[in-house]
Amino acid sequence: MQMNFNQLVNKIRNLSLDEKIAIKEIVEKSIIDERRKEIYSNYLKSKQELKQNKLKFSNNISKLKKILG
Repeated sequence: MQMNFNQLVNKIRNLSLDEKIAIKEIVEKSIIDERRKEIYSNYLKSKQELKQNKLKFSNNISKLKKILG
């Protein structure tokens, strides 16, 4: 049986408070883990770009605007 989002939300609303809290904690930990993986992936990408001399650094505001532009 496949459930759509609205059905899932309605099922969650019918759970006990303790069950809702448990689901909230599971979802929060999942979001944190996904974000951590995303940050690590960006780190690896930046590290590779640094090796390939593709990263640009500047403390000049005008140059930074052009880089971000």
